[in-house]
Amino acid sequence: MHPTINNIQTLMVQGTTSDAGKSTLVTALCRYYHRRGIKVAPFKPQNMALNSAVTVDGGEIGRAQAVQAAACCLDPHTDMNPVLLKPNSDKTAQIIIHGRATENLSAKKYHHYKKIAMQAVLDSYARLTEEYKMIIVEGAGSPAEINLREGDIANMGFAEVVDCPVILIADIDKGGVFAHIVGTLELLSETEQKRIIGFVINRFRGDIALLQPGIDWLVQRTGKPVLAVLPYLHHFYLDAEDAVAIDKYKNKTRDKFKIAVLLFPRISNHTDFDPLLLHPDVTVQFVKSPSDYEAADLIILPGSKSVRDDLQWLIETGWNEVINKHLRYGGRLIGLCGGYQMLGKAIHDPEGIEGRSGSSVGLKLLEIETILNKEKHLNKVTGYLSSNIEIPVAGYEIHAGITQGQSLKNPVMFLNNKPEGAYSDDKLIMGTYLHGVFDKPQACQAILNWAGCHTQQAINLDQEREAGINLLTDTLEGNFDFNLLQETLRLFYNKSS
Repeated sequence: MHPTINNIQTLMVQGTTSDAGKSTLVTALCRYYHRRGIKVAPFKPQNMALNSAVTVDGGEIGRAQAVQAAACCLDPHTDMNPVLLKPNSDKTAQIIIHGRATENLSAKKYHHYKKIAMQAVLDSYARLTEEYKMIIVEGAGSPAEINLREGDIANMGFAEVVDCPVILIADIDKGGVFAHIVGTLELLSETEQKRIIGFVINRFRGDIALLQPGIDWLVQRTGKPVLAVLPYLHHFYLDAEDAVAIDKYKNKTRDKFKIAVLLFPRISNHTDFDPLLLHPDVTVQFVKSPSDYEAADLIILPGSKSVRDDLQWLIETGWNEVINKHLRYGGRLIGLCGGYQMLGKAIHDPEGIEGRSGSSVGLKLLEIETILNKEKHLNKVTGYLSSNIEIPVAGYEIHAGITQGQSLKNPVMFLNNKPEGAYSDDKLIMGTYLHGVFDKPQACQAILNWAGCHTQQAINLDQEREAGINLLTDTLEGNFDFNLLQETLRLFYNKSS
């Protein structure tokens, strides 16, 4: 397979470390080429993340690839991230192929599964090359992780098979940027080293003149160009790929409406709370231990990849007592997805979908029970709040489980003309499966009003994301040597012909 068949170009971005800036660089490159009228698509062969998004073809992919699709002005598709690993624990993960969960595997068993996964990767890549003129590929972690080299499908293993060039990005803010770059090169094979056409130094602060001697040394040492030195950007929004931004927006004053989000060990889809983090009238605290909890106006139980395990953690750490005290004093409580299931009387997992089989007693705050099943509910939905049909909601459902019970007679909203979610009889507690429940400005405002925050403002997350993509791309255009990139691509393709 060759990346220039039918004038298709494939360009891959790999990083010296995790969080080097691969996702943001791919996002900016996607928008850069889209601005120039090139039909471009993102691609990540393998992703490991608990932040996922529902696709136009009814599957799930990593959230970063959904953002990259938005940068291309495309709907996200499962071919953009054919292999997604969602950790169940430190040693096992749910394997999602072409948007559908297949099985749970240990790290050792997945190593032997990679041949099957690689075929799924190549099938998706082939379909994308039939439809798009340029594919921007994101690697995973680092290509220099020696213990993961055999059977690699995420970095150089993929690049070697499809014969594509690679940009290596490194984060100077972490320190040791030249050691990261040179060390990564040294740990690659000769053919892999030749595949790297240049470097990008990310998150630079200060006087570029002071960096120049290091750049000159790097170019002389490696014979490869530095294509860009990208500045540290302080204020822009993009959906996080996986890590929870605990310290994000900590400069907010303490007199704001206070929201506490429980930081479950296996928290998922924490981007649900981005509109709240960005909101001018609220402050959000992600809290792991009750000892770190500061009295809040609203407590939120987020989604979870392993609901029964996180429920057990919640009870063992004493959060149930904190929650009950919060409710006695008139505080409000929201459960989202897995957090919604925890609010009920019990969660049953007879087939061991998320680990050991069995049942767990819930918090008994809603008259519901949930039975987990193998078939995931993956739906993009729209509707309106039950309190006001003129307040639209939209988002996606992504959960394993069927919930039933008396509290469903007090729905929170109607999605696709069906009741969804549940209020407690006293209306102090709300539960819903809808991810993105705060994304629509009117819905966010209405829910905050229900919780006691009398705000008249709300954040338009789509506008914030679009502004972030454009800021990244404008910064890229001002600091990236695209003429040099085109020349290095031309040389690479000619050598590969």
